[in-house]
Amino acid sequence: MTELTAKVDPFVKKNLPWNFSVNLIDITFITLAFSLISRETIMPLLIDNLTDSKIAIGLAPAIFSISFYLPQLFAANHAERLTRKLPFVMFIGGLLERVPYVFAGFAVYFFAKGSPTLALLAVYLVIGLGAFGAGVATPAWFTMIGKVLPVNRRGIFFGVSDGLGTLMGFIGAYFVGVILDDVAYPQNFATLFFVAAFFMGISWIGLSLNREPESPVVKEHIPLSHYFRQLPAILRRNVNFRRFLLSYSIGRFSLMGASFFIVFGNDRFDLSGADVGLLTAVLLGSQAVIQLALGWLGDRRGHKLNLTIFAFAAAGAALAASLASNVITLIPAFFLLGTALAADRISHLNIVLEFALPEDQPTYIGLTNTLLAPVVFLAPIFGGWVADNSFQQLFDLMLICGAVGGVLLALWVKEPRHVPPRPMSMEKVKSSA
Repeated sequence: MTELTAKVDPFVKKNLPWNFSVNLIDITFITLAFSLISRETIMPLLIDNLTDSKIAIGLAPAIFSISFYLPQLFAANHAERLTRKLPFVMFIGGLLERVPYVFAGFAVYFFAKGSPTLALLAVYLVIGLGAFGAGVATPAWFTMIGKVLPVNRRGIFFGVSDGLGTLMGFIGAYFVGVILDDVAYPQNFATLFFVAAFFMGISWIGLSLNREPESPVVKEHIPLSHYFRQLPAILRRNVNFRRFLLSYSIGRFSLMGASFFIVFGNDRFDLSGADVGLLTAVLLGSQAVIQLALGWLGDRRGHKLNLTIFAFAAAGAALAASLASNVITLIPAFFLLGTALAADRISHLNIVLEFALPEDQPTYIGLTNTLLAPVVFLAPIFGGWVADNSFQQLFDLMLICGAVGGVLLALWVKEPRHVPPRPMSMEKVKSSA
């Protein structure tokens, strides 16, 4: 019996099939929902219809990223004090993360033609609200996942759930193409938002059915100012974590042009709705298959390997896009982009859990994502500015960042699973028993 499987709480073991199943419903259906309004294909096309600005297209993922990443460190301080995370996650994940997308459908339906600027601002607002809700909930939610799923089941869980959701999205990509071609603009995009919101509701039901044990150890309440003063010590003492943050940040810049692949294809090859459906299907299909493989690989070999694959796949996607001469030759770029997104989704938070003790995990998650906020906010805006001048320059920069980040992750960062985590601080903890 390995160290990873030696100690599993009896409550967790008893309820593992149930929790695996209900979280499968949650992740599968929210993944399906977001595949229908994909930030890499559908959102850029919608914004391209609302404005001629490439920077405006880059602003959408930037708004999502800053709204998602920045609040997490503030939320982590609260999450660490909760003996049960689920009630908090259900409230925030329902009201802020999912509900706004209903209003996006109405905004596009009523304003996209007559007042495109108003519709664009409404879409930006919905993206920001949804991402803010997800960001506030993430430290508590991912810590809850760490409680109900043992470490040697998390990779395969995310592989199966994300893969199944993406596979459903792959099938749905056909209907996305049909809707874009056969339903008049802007009702076609509004329809996609409404259907996505419906599937988000199903995912929330799955979330609500979790059987979460109380945390045996939680930290006592401390003022936010004191909480923030202890954070620099994490970076000073945990050299490997610091190296990971730097290496991953460089690699993450390789996604600066992810939203522009479809715009590049549309500008260069005048894509039809069927072409958009095909490329969306390739993007989602590659994620579905790769997530299953990388979930298994992460459980057995660690998540550092997956993130190395992420960086090199993003670099390869940029190279393939720069060489494309028609829609068919653009397919490898979308396949590699799907591979990069799959590896990142499977492993970028799973690896963070392994740098920290259980009681410190919300802070490590929040710190990671908050420090990444400037990177993920500025990268797509910078990418939009570069794309306004030259798609080739954009792809060259993506290639360089992906290659450098991949090398650093492979050679400079140690697999955290083999390095015992240290306490974040001497802060008092209390038993919930």
